[in-house]
Amino acid sequence: MAVQDESRHIEAELYDRLSKVIDPELGRSITDLGMIAAITSCPVEGGGAFDVTIDVELTVKGCPLSQTITNQINGAVRSYPDAELHPHIELSTMSSDKLSTLVAELKAERRQNPFTKPGTKTRIFAIASGKGGVGKSSVTANLAATFAALGYDTAAIDADIYGFSLPRLFGVHTQPTNLNGMLMPVTAWGVKMISIGMFAGSERAILWRGPRLQRSLEQFLADVWWGSPDVLLLDLAPGTGDMAISVAQALPNAELVVVTTPQPSASEVAVRSGLVALQVPMTVRGVVENMSYYDHEGERLSIFGEGGGERVSEQLTDALGVPVPLLAQLPLQTDIREIGESGRPAVLNDLGALDSTPLAGEFKALAGRLLQR
Repeated sequence: MAVQDESRHIEAELYDRLSKVIDPELGRSITDLGMIAAITSCPVEGGGAFDVTIDVELTVKGCPLSQTITNQINGAVRSYPDAELHPHIELSTMSSDKLSTLVAELKAERRQNPFTKPGTKTRIFAIASGKGGVGKSSVTANLAATFAALGYDTAAIDADIYGFSLPRLFGVHTQPTNLNGMLMPVTAWGVKMISIGMFAGSERAILWRGPRLQRSLEQFLADVWWGSPDVLLLDLAPGTGDMAISVAQALPNAELVVVTTPQPSASEVAVRSGLVALQVPMTVRGVVENMSYYDHEGERLSIFGEGGGERVSEQLTDALGVPVPLLAQLPLQTDIREIGESGRPAVLNDLGALDSTPLAGEFKALAGRLLQR
């Protein structure tokens, strides 16, 4: 094969190989997204090697994941089996016209709320509680991290507009990337997430009600590029207010998970959050009892009493006429607070893998039960 022909062959083969490189934010091939502007192959003097220059157009200037994309491209080039290739990656940014066209195509493909389309594969779990202080957000964060560590494409929406806490629990201090009006969720510990707490001015008190509150959820669903996650978790505000009703209306395929603690004062209120299903079309998937016990020097202490989760399960089963199982009884552990406050879900080790602790085992079992039909 002539050198010029071989160069063209290499360029064509590399374009095909780069079609397997996926943009980590958009979840689409970098060739499909038009990010590969040019590939040029030139022979190196004195040998059979080739210098390969790849012009990559990023969607935004200073893309935070540009190094990830570059590493994947380098890997695809260096692993080319038929010749020795020396990659040279040149990064630039898409023109505003090209980016506008791309975003328009993506929005047309998605069309509003992507989670209610026929055939959607996403399982949606809305994590609710009757009152604050039962560890609902902690359960949401650790459950999301568990799903991600198990290999599921996982997304989370902090739907607790008044008391958002997922950014802190995941150590997120950045804002979503804005692609001409379409937001990229922030990814932390393998979980794609969005929260009002990621935006400037979020430290102010929020007094949204009714339509404006519902619109915030609609924007989180429709104006964010989620791709096609396997699992979506929503951290709801405590109680049975506007957001719970909005979730039921926007996501009729969502499954409610009620979090309670053992004492009667919590379990009695938790039942009310599950009874929302009598007013709106929402399945109650089950009950999680948090802070169930504390292990101390070989003795299991019931600090907050016993039986709350079972009471909620039994009452909801009777009221709804369908089984509402007690899915898990989670321990009271200081690790959940100490590690969680540091910005890492307690079920993960410092490398981001699922830890080998009993707590991680409990959440792994909970994740498995939730995915059972």
